Amino acid sequence: MTHLETPVSPFPDLDPKFLAQVDQERLDVAAPSAHPPRILLLYGSLRARSFSRLLVEEAARILDALGCETRIFDPRDLPLPDATGPDHPKVQELRALSQWSEGQVWCSPERHGAISGVMKAQIDWIPLEIGSVRPTQGKTLAVMQVSGGSQSFNAVNTLRLLGRWMRMITIPNQSSVAMAYKEFGENDRMKPSSYYERVVDVMEELVKFTLLTRDRADYLVDRYSERKASGRIPEHVALAAEAMRHETAPTAP
Repeated sequence: MTHLETPVSPFPDLDPKFLAQVDQERLDVAAPSAHPPRILLLYGSLRARSFSRLLVEEAARILDALGCETRIFDPRDLPLPDATGPDHPKVQELRALSQWSEGQVWCSPERHGAISGVMKAQIDWIPLEIGSVRPTQGKTLAVMQVSGGSQSFNAVNTLRLLGRWMRMITIPNQSSVAMAYKEFGENDRMKPSSYYERVVDVMEELVKFTLLTRDRADYLVDRYSERKASGRIPEHVALAAEAMRHETAPTAP
């Protein structure tokens, strides 16, 4: 039987100085933010009577009633991705709103079993990072869709995939409104229905998740791989190393 002279680490590829133990104090926020949750809403159609816009406007009214500050981005005049530079005024407006927000609502019509080009263009203009700033990382997200026919979930499923790609915290609940043209009155307000009640459910959940995560977002998405790549040692590891240096430092005669 062969005996190893030196013990083998159970994690030979792990660099322990970049591994951060969970810091309960950073999860327990002592002084939570007091300002209203900031929510950006995006919709995916340019039609004069866009049902994705009407649904977003209904969602914004509910969010306002729940104490949020809301902004709705108008995608008209937003150029296609790569058709111009990011200095275009509408691109700058969209990116500024994304950075301002703490949570977002994305609502798209279903087109050919997926989201609309208008919706995708808005998401494509929001980069994963701008210098050291990540405009969407750690923000909450609620997804909704409208359909002209029977109820479907293709668009919300696609929006969930994109939310994960954008490193957002997508809430569990969602809204899919079938035959949307039947769900809004002549005054462009949503009629009472189970669809409307689901929108209320989703907005309540979004506000709760936003309040729960907004003061913890930076910590929740702090990653081992990124700390290692940047050489950023977790604070508790650095403090422990400093204490060890003091203990082992020779004392003056």
